[in-house]
Amino acid sequence: MTTLRAGAALVDITPPMGTQIAGDIGRLRPVDEIRDPLFAHAIVIETDDKKICLICFDLTIVNTFYATQIREAVCEQHGFEFGAVMVCATQSHSAIALGHAFTLYESPYVPDDLRWLLGGDDAYHPLAVEGALQAVEKAMANLQPVSIGAASGIEARVAFNRRFVMRDGGAQTHPPTADPKIRHVEGPIDPEEGVLCFRGEDRKVIAALLHYTCHPNHGYPLNYISADWPGAWCDGAREIFGEQCVPLVLNGCCGNIHHTNHLDPHQIEDYRVMGEKLTETTREIAERIEYAAEGILDWRTQVLPLPWRKLDPEVFQNAHDLLKKHPTPQWLNDEHTRVSWGWVYAISLVDLEKQMQNERHFEYEMQAFRIGDVGIVALPGEPFVEAQLRLKIESPAYPTYVAHMANRYAGYIPTPEALKRGGYETNPGNWSKLAPEALDLIIDKAGRLLRELFAD
Repeated sequence: MTTLRAGAALVDITPPMGTQIAGDIGRLRPVDEIRDPLFAHAIVIETDDKKICLICFDLTIVNTFYATQIREAVCEQHGFEFGAVMVCATQSHSAIALGHAFTLYESPYVPDDLRWLLGGDDAYHPLAVEGALQAVEKAMANLQPVSIGAASGIEARVAFNRRFVMRDGGAQTHPPTADPKIRHVEGPIDPEEGVLCFRGEDRKVIAALLHYTCHPNHGYPLNYISADWPGAWCDGAREIFGEQCVPLVLNGCCGNIHHTNHLDPHQIEDYRVMGEKLTETTREIAERIEYAAEGILDWRTQVLPLPWRKLDPEVFQNAHDLLKKHPTPQWLNDEHTRVSWGWVYAISLVDLEKQMQNERHFEYEMQAFRIGDVGIVALPGEPFVEAQLRLKIESPAYPTYVAHMANRYAGYIPTPEALKRGGYETNPGNWSKLAPEALDLIIDKAGRLLRELFAD
């Protein structure tokens, strides 16, 4: 056991008006209102011989290019090892993407003036990168001895599985509310709400890692900026712990989890209400946190070569045929603000075909961190919640918290059963491209990393 030091900071990265909002497909969404600001959050934790850095954005995604750029800069400027730096996004669908998600390569079908079709906004990217680096620099300047404490509670009022098995045996994502064709919810949720606090020598909490699992999708498809429920929850955490506290939300494996309850036609949909309920549970959790002045700090990382999903060649041929017939975007309106989802899927499939030809596997980087008795796992993409639940059950550490959308975009990672049933998350493209066994492979390897960290 050794004394821990920590520092935390956040930097405003709210975009200017007119920036393209992410979280939609083929729709021009220029910012016309700021509901609440976006931040880059950073916390650094160190002992005499190890240190880690966790960066969390109030953004939709961070792709490989920008995550790597940020991690390399943090290593060069502050002496971290590459695998000890994590970059993740909360995935607010009323925020901006740091990088493009729909294609890995430049698309010959998307001209420069329509690059918003790829998901990001090139003019915004430097602002977010600089914000993250400034947050880390401020966090390093704020390093101080800390005690740490964690506790979890149950919050089952605000998150719901969004996939339903229908009368025909197939699955539907977001069916009409109380649709009589619904037979049952396909899968579970993760009701765990976790809080890991870092308390300075003055007994004030300087940072709090907050863990919950749900798509932040309240603002879709409108044109306002918001950090959604993670931002509202951070505001609530500062009310509890004080304005000096820097909260970071580690959103879990929410590939099939949403804030809409499709079985309740009377549900109130408001991210601020969700934030209030999460805060209410946090108050109860905070009363049970016990602090320790010493703890073990360690980390592991592993790049797992995952097999590609096997797709019928006809899937790719249909995409080529569509783009041959429509080499320019298929506009759905005269204002040229909406493009056919099928056309966007086609450019993504052509891009995916190229990836599969150039790369034998998909390189999937996982990270595991030990902070005292708490385990943290960082996973790319949007794994289904079943994986997270299995990982938590098998983990040697309690609590174990999971962050999705970490270090690169990997798309949805459904269970094998979900892939068989179909539904939105299974449509092939850059958002669903890994083999059915990928989820089990990920959890097996992530579990081994945790067992190495907690071998004692």
